[in-house]
Amino acid sequence: MRRDPDSKFTTREIPTLSHIVTIKTEVRDHAAVSAACRRLEMPPPILGTAQLFSGEAAGLIVRLTDWTYPVVLDTTTGQVHYDNYNGAWGDQAQLDRFLQIYAVEKARIEARKKGHQVTEQSLADGSIKLTIRVGGAA
Repeated sequence: MRRDPDSKFTTREIPTLSHIVTIKTEVRDHAAVSAACRRLEMPPPILGTAQLFSGEAAGLIVRLTDWTYPVVLDTTTGQVHYDNYNGAWGDQAQLDRFLQIYAVEKARIEARKKGHQVTEQSLADGSIKLTIRVGGAA
């Protein structure tokens, strides 16, 4: 704390904090799934039951490009159900990218709900850096 010489009040400086966070993604938010689909120019998710190779799965159905079977997102449990036969029926990188964008969109939604400003930067290694500023709406 420091005392302002022109005031009888003490001011407190708030340091800027930086954190690197790794997120284990559980898919539970319909709005964030829809936002990820829009951002990746995919068809919107459909709530229902889909046939996978190994059986049926119920939840939000997402169709990834060139995948034989859809991805089914159980938003109750957060689980992701899919069959890609070790990449033969669908490129794992597409699912990984979808989950990455879902996590970004979910973080953006939650930050904005709290009135925080969010900026995003794509990094050379494919990761995404989000900066969330407390207090500023974007």
